[in-house]
Amino acid sequence: MDEFVCCKLTEWGLSQSIEKFKDGEVDKESFYCLGDEEIKELIPKAGPRAKFKKRLSLLKQEQKEVEDSAQVQSAKDGEHTANPQVLPSTSDSGKRTLEYQNVSSKCQSPPSKKRRLSTEKSLKCVKGIMNSVSKKLPKENTIRLNEFLKIKISELETDKRELVGVFGKTGAGKSSLINAIIDEENLLPSGSVSACTSVMIKVEANVHSSKYEAEIEFITREEWEDELPSMIQYIKDSTDDEREDDDDYHDIVEKLSALYGEEWENKENLMDKKYFREIPEFLISKNKILTCETAEELSAKCVKYIRGDSKDEADKNIKRWYWPLVKCVTVRVPQNDLLQHVTLVDLPGNGDCNNSRDKMWKELVGSCSTVWIVTEMNRPASEKEAWEILESASSLMGNGGECQRIHFICTKTDVIKVQNDQSAADIRARILTRNKKAKLMINQKFKQTKVKKQFSDECFKVFTVSTYEFLEQKCLEPDDTEIPKLQDFLKNLNDCHSETLNYVSGAYGILSLMQGTKSRLVADKKAAVCRQLEGKIRNELDEVRKSMEEANKTFEKCLTKGVEKSKHSCEERLRSIIRPRISGSRFHKTLKSLVEKKGTHKPIKGNLINLNATLSSCLTESIDEEFRKTFPNERKSGPYHGAISKFSLGTEELIQQNKDVELQLMFLKTEEEKLKTKLNRTIRQRKKTIYNSLTDTIEESMEKCYKKAAAFRGKGTLDNMRETLVKHVHNEKNRMFERAKAVMLYLLNKLKEEDILQSLETTLMESIEQSLKTDDSSIPDVSKALEMVKTHYHGLSNSQNE
Repeated sequence: MDEFVCCKLTEWGLSQSIEKFKDGEVDKESFYCLGDEEIKELIPKAGPRAKFKKRLSLLKQEQKEVEDSAQVQSAKDGEHTANPQVLPSTSDSGKRTLEYQNVSSKCQSPPSKKRRLSTEKSLKCVKGIMNSVSKKLPKENTIRLNEFLKIKISELETDKRELVGVFGKTGAGKSSLINAIIDEENLLPSGSVSACTSVMIKVEANVHSSKYEAEIEFITREEWEDELPSMIQYIKDSTDDEREDDDDYHDIVEKLSALYGEEWENKENLMDKKYFREIPEFLISKNKILTCETAEELSAKCVKYIRGDSKDEADKNIKRWYWPLVKCVTVRVPQNDLLQHVTLVDLPGNGDCNNSRDKMWKELVGSCSTVWIVTEMNRPASEKEAWEILESASSLMGNGGECQRIHFICTKTDVIKVQNDQSAADIRARILTRNKKAKLMINQKFKQTKVKKQFSDECFKVFTVSTYEFLEQKCLEPDDTEIPKLQDFLKNLNDCHSETLNYVSGAYGILSLMQGTKSRLVADKKAAVCRQLEGKIRNELDEVRKSMEEANKTFEKCLTKGVEKSKHSCEERLRSIIRPRISGSRFHKTLKSLVEKKGTHKPIKGNLINLNATLSSCLTESIDEEFRKTFPNERKSGPYHGAISKFSLGTEELIQQNKDVELQLMFLKTEEEKLKTKLNRTIRQRKKTIYNSLTDTIEESMEKCYKKAAAFRGKGTLDNMRETLVKHVHNEKNRMFERAKAVMLYLLNKLKEEDILQSLETTLMESIEQSLKTDDSSIPDVSKALEMVKTHYHGLSNSQNE
């Protein structure tokens, strides 16, 4: 039976027709040539036949696209060969080579469409096979192996999604950049509207529909109800002299005016339902869904939820703007290859004064595998706000997150003074020369920042882009704009080859186990192999334990030094926050906000003030370097200096020595790889909690003090708040830093014992039990399915090696 034909029929849910096609000797070539009469003979029933004809038509269309793409590329390659041309380069190395890290390792060219389609087809086919196999398993879980197999099949599904965080001040060109990169010119509003600084915008693929969609998530009704009194009180407490230069005052007025109109001060009961008629979802804590046929239509509908201060004529009729109530807007784009496994997240610079928005912001920043810092080309190395954003979020992205790459993106490179007699070629040369100089300056600047403590030089890359020239091509070639480089980078992130291989590998192992239950081996033989494996597990676990304990001892030494330094410097660090060089009357509101928000204050302009992070800074600084070595975000050697990656049951060698249990050992081999991948993911999540626990524990220790300080009213409030904070830190400094150290060491030990060692031992011992100590005649024969999946497995493995 032709494997391609069998695989397609299984994938399309037509496995019942396999025998008919086999009898008709239909191979891959004749499959594409089937006419209506042949199809009717092979598939007599109308329903399945209609399904087959539709699928075959789509398959032929896909095949034609691949062939056309290959011909175009071949023609381009011929042109390059016939007409070699040396172009000026804007890259750091002076070469026009792609230098991007992909998801797992070094520089690679973006995956070809042909390979991507091949990978997707393999995944569809194997998923179809496993779905069919799952249905054949007995429905009653009378045997433990039957239940075990169902669980293993369900665990094959994973949703790999890479997050790319996009930071930048209003007007830097973030929206235009995103629109250009994903080839959706009218998707995100830009130009005539100014951004709302608090709303997070996710842009991802719509995999369920061919329409454009926006899902709007609001803050809760209770949160807004809590915020209103404090905002109104802030305005009442502001004097006329203070209001002019008070950014927080203007921010509150802007929010209330947007939602309630300019006459909001004269309105009563601002929680009345009449103000939320257009968004009833807000009142019941439900997300609002907008669906449109075009990007332009969706953009127009979304504007009131994500932007403010619109100068567009089309927006003049909008009477109420809802962005003050919005936490996040997820925009879904249909049929966009660059977003299949990637989400672009437009993020505010440094968190938010609203607790739920701030929590989401921290989670998103900590989950980004790549961060884009977007700034205008005008003096980018000295652009204060862009570097402040990068520095303030560096610990959340680095040791407290999983960021592997920082891309510093300079926009509007086409904006340059032009003399009347200059040609397009002269302008291009000037732009490219300026771009090259800018890259050198920005790279030098990066080496001087504190971000270097969290990231190496290899993680940092500079891009000089022009969305205008990319679209219009007045003076620059598309490659000169470097937008194609960013598109290629996203293509690399979207390459799901490794995830597909993980799925196919797991499927191969499960089918090997199922078929292995059919063999009738001597019990003594299985027992001997079991003893070897159990001994190997004990030895390998000892090695992992040793590596982790050494790391934990190093952390303990670092933290001990950090605790002593914290005790000596904490009161001075506290003074730097609560006694800045500004007038007491201006600082009163800032400190009031800080204690009400549990130690943090986000001004509209300037850096986030975080007293908890300031007090814990000696602790975090003491472990930063060691933490980065132990839990690297770059996934080359893996955590704990590669201890998890080195763990091995030695199944390859055992297979050579024990061919009669090859299927069972193949299952164990794939289970080991799957488990190590899962553990590395778990460690990436846990290490964020572990690192952030130092600041979180200090916040917990300061909580009573913040509540007490926040309760002061009237004359002398500023002095009372300061005195309360100073007394608390002085009295608690011998306890709170020791406690922070103890909490972190506890979490490290918990990761070692429960999440890693216990998981390795329990999972693998159960797998050995089910594969070598269990026989079950009720398990169906899967020999054909095994052969097909084996072929896909080796094909994908070879492709990855190449």
